[in-house]
Amino acid sequence: MKIKRYQVDAFTNTLFAGNPAAVCVVDQPISDALMQAIAAENNLAETAFVWGSGGEYEICWFTPVCEVDLCGHATLASAHALLAEEGVSEEEIRFNSRHRGSLVVTRRETLYELNFPRASYARQSVDADLHPCVSESPVEFWTAGADLLVVYADADAVARLSVDSDRLGDLKYRALMVTSVGQDCDFVSRFFAPALGIDEDAVTGSAHTVLAPFWSERLKKNKMDAKQLSQRGGELTCEVVGDRVLISGEAVTYSIGTILID
Repeated sequence: MKIKRYQVDAFTNTLFAGNPAAVCVVDQPISDALMQAIAAENNLAETAFVWGSGGEYEICWFTPVCEVDLCGHATLASAHALLAEEGVSEEEIRFNSRHRGSLVVTRRETLYELNFPRASYARQSVDADLHPCVSESPVEFWTAGADLLVVYADADAVARLSVDSDRLGDLKYRALMVTSVGQDCDFVSRFFAPALGIDEDAVTGSAHTVLAPFWSERLKKNKMDAKQLSQRGGELTCEVVGDRVLISGEAVTYSIGTILID
C-alpha cells in the first residue's frame, strides 16, 4: 500500500512557522490501528487522514497517542493539500467528520476559511489544582467541555508563562487554554495538552471555536484578529456568525512524500 503524505505549515505563509500537520490522502478508509501507528510515526501534533473526491471528503485526526474529535490546523492543512497539491478544482471543500459533522473549508484568495461549530463555555471557581502547574496565577477560570480556559491580565503574562507538563497531564482536564486581550491584535492565546501527547500546540484552530465567541462578547465585535504565542507562532482571523465560527489562515507546503505499507 502506498499513501500520499503531505506536511503543511498551517496558519502561516512562512515555512518553519505556524503549526505543522501531516495530511495522508488515502484511496479508501484504513483501520484506526494503522492510522494511529502512522500518526505516532509522524510524531507531529496532528495527522489528518482524508479520502473522497471532488469537493466531498471524509476526515479524521490523530495525535501521536489518540484520535481527537476536532482539529483546526490539520483541517486547514488538508484543504491546502487537496487544493494546492492534489489539483482539486473546487473552491469549497466539505469534510465529513466522525464526531463534529460537516466542516466546510473555502479558499478565499490566499486564505483558507474554516467553518466550524461554535463551542460553549461556563464560568468556574478558582481551581487550586492548577496553581502548581503554571508559573503565574490566572485572573479568571472557565471550562469549555473537557478543557480548562484561564484568562491572564495581559499578553506579556501569556507569553512568559511556563507550564509543568507532567503535573498538568495528571489533572482532570483534556487541555489547558490560556488567553488575554492582545497588544497588536484583538486577543492572544496558548494551548497545552500533555494528556493528548502535545505539551504545547503551536497554533490551535479548534480552540478558537471557544476563544472567538468568548472575546467577541467581551470586545463587542464579531470579527477579530488573533495570535497564538507559541514558539513558532501563528496568526488567525476569526468571525462569529450565529452558531458558527469562521477561522481563516494561510498555509504552505513543507514536504511531499509517500508512506510505504507492506
